Amino acid sequence: MTDTFPRLLGDVGGTNARFGWQASAHTGIEHVLVLPCAAYDTLEAAIRTYLELKNLPMPRVGALGIANPITGDVIRMTNHHWSFSISDMQRSLGLAQLKIINDFTALALALPSIPPENLVQVGGTVAQAFAPKALIGAGTGLGVSGLLPTDANDHWVAIAGEGGHVTLAAQNDTEYRVIELIRQRYGHVSAERVLSGQGLVDLYLAMRQLQGHPPTEVTSAADITHLALKNKDPLALQSLQMFAGFLGSVSGDLALTLGALGGVYLGGGVVPRWLGWFESSVFRERFEAKGRFREYLKDIPVYVINAAESPALLGASRSLN
Repeated sequence: MTDTFPRLLGDVGGTNARFGWQASAHTGIEHVLVLPCAAYDTLEAAIRTYLELKNLPMPRVGALGIANPITGDVIRMTNHHWSFSISDMQRSLGLAQLKIINDFTALALALPSIPPENLVQVGGTVAQAFAPKALIGAGTGLGVSGLLPTDANDHWVAIAGEGGHVTLAAQNDTEYRVIELIRQRYGHVSAERVLSGQGLVDLYLAMRQLQGHPPTEVTSAADITHLALKNKDPLALQSLQMFAGFLGSVSGDLALTLGALGGVYLGGGVVPRWLGWFESSVFRERFEAKGRFREYLKDIPVYVINAAESPALLGASRSLN
């Protein structure tokens, strides 16, 4: 049997690439480093830089979660310019094995092992121990996955899908008008088109247009978050509330689709920055607002993943087991 250690592990998003190292089956993940994707022409260049900076040898195998559908050997990232052949990169790096999976598939595989102190519960009661878990997270894009039990021995299988690209639905007149303005600019308005960092910017700009405000120099989700949570700017706060409402609706849809009695987990980089405000936002109300199935959803807990290091690195490692 091929030795699968040491392992290079990665969690590659549209903005940052996180790398880690696992020396053996009996050691944890070490030497974690975050590199900005924009600083490197290729993923392979980022990998080689990581190994050089951490003074590590070429690993035996690699497993990377990447923010993209994995449908064959050639990967062309949706939210970044990197493209590569998995087999070519494996040969170039001299790896015995290189496994590439969706980044939210990797995160889903890690869900059962996330410590309670890295989870902030937003409503619901207690998750069923061995029931489907849903995962959704807004960052550069909108990742969606789930974890399904396969037997009674704590074995799970992660879903590899692209649920972030489902069509976004309005629940009131203002949301309808905002979606229409965004549709005029982009065409199809997916959930990701609004529930992402750039999506928050587009939502805010649409709200400004609806309310007749003049043009603005605000161009980032961080700026809007600062305006809302630090400056208490009314329009920025309305934009965050609308974002939370949309996220609640989409998360509730996902919980119903998967029968996620094991809980719904919110990953990604956006929501953790809103903790302290998000728990009392309209998110939970909209999560449960499913008519006759409100009672079904009201006990399902939602957890915000708030970890210093990406649990997806552990999930990438588990994909090799």
